[in-house]
Amino acid sequence: MSPSGRVRWAVLMAVCALLLTATTGTAAAADGPSVKLSESQAGTGGSITVSGSGWRARALLMILVCGQAVPSRGVPGGTNSCANADGRAVTTDGKGHFSKKLPVAEPPVPCPCVVHVATVTGAKAEADAIFQVAGHAVEPLPAQTDGGRLSVLSDTRLDGSGSLLTWFGAPPARTLVFTVGNVGTSAVKDPVFQVGTAHGVFAPQWDEQQWRGTIQPGGKARIELPVELTGGAHGEYTVSLKYAGKVLAEQPWGVGRPWGVTLFWVLVFLVVPAALFRIGMAVVDRVRPRPAGGVRHRGLRLPELALRLPGVKPSTAAHAAPPTSTLPWFTPDADPGAAGGRLSAPHDDSPTSHTTPTREGST
Repeated sequence: MSPSGRVRWAVLMAVCALLLTATTGTAAAADGPSVKLSESQAGTGGSITVSGSGWRARALLMILVCGQAVPSRGVPGGTNSCANADGRAVTTDGKGHFSKKLPVAEPPVPCPCVVHVATVTGAKAEADAIFQVAGHAVEPLPAQTDGGRLSVLSDTRLDGSGSLLTWFGAPPARTLVFTVGNVGTSAVKDPVFQVGTAHGVFAPQWDEQQWRGTIQPGGKARIELPVELTGGAHGEYTVSLKYAGKVLAEQPWGVGRPWGVTLFWVLVFLVVPAALFRIGMAVVDRVRPRPAGGVRHRGLRLPELALRLPGVKPSTAAHAAPPTSTLPWFTPDADPGAAGGRLSAPHDDSPTSHTTPTREGST
């Protein structure tokens, strides 16, 4: 074969390979996600291998054994009819394939059972495979009612806000508000909705709530359902609304951290040691030994001395200046060198003034 012929042949083979790859990818996308089991029946305590293809690349999946379900109808009871404690999580590879061992456990409701695989984050996708739990009860599925069908007509929202109690760890609560319309051919009376709350990548915890009222064909109604989390909950949550086994809407919910609880514990660690210290010091003061006589030493209080002067009232003497020391010549005794004379001091209202004494009878 000439060189030009080899080039043409190589180009033709490359084009065929590209067309084959595109056709295969389109077929896989058309088929959607699928699930295969290594065994169709097993008893509790054993395990099976669950594999799948056609899923979104790098998607996080949850694998569960669920009761009262068939692949054509999904899981009408939601994850409440699944063995959630024995579920397994798996991440698909770059081509959307996965393979994971799953322990066999009895679901909380009777069979028929399926192995249910669903995405945890991102776009919703799910697939089921028929599975029989050996020794588990089997009951017929409840009759499926036709006629009325509800559909969400507007975006859902969460009304409400936190309070001071929520800041201190009380359960956060909101109201899920949405509008539904009856697109079926018969009226829907007292519909039962399922409201689920999921934290992060965990599966939702569903709670059934019944709305009282009747929605006629072609009619619509505004519905409000309460949503409440556990005490102290914080982080990113997702609130889901399900009716007749179908998820109608999802709403994100960011819950703040209850900083009041942190503040409380900080105060406890500061106040309690201080209180214990004060109590300990009081106990030590009570039990320590007393000095002889049983009297505590206290500050000595000196009596107040009032100077009494002639012609001065006691009240005035109390505010007078302190007395000075008595001089020797103010003594009443007679001077031995004088002839019967005495020394006398002149009268002066000022207690601090001093004058030279004079001899009586002197010229």
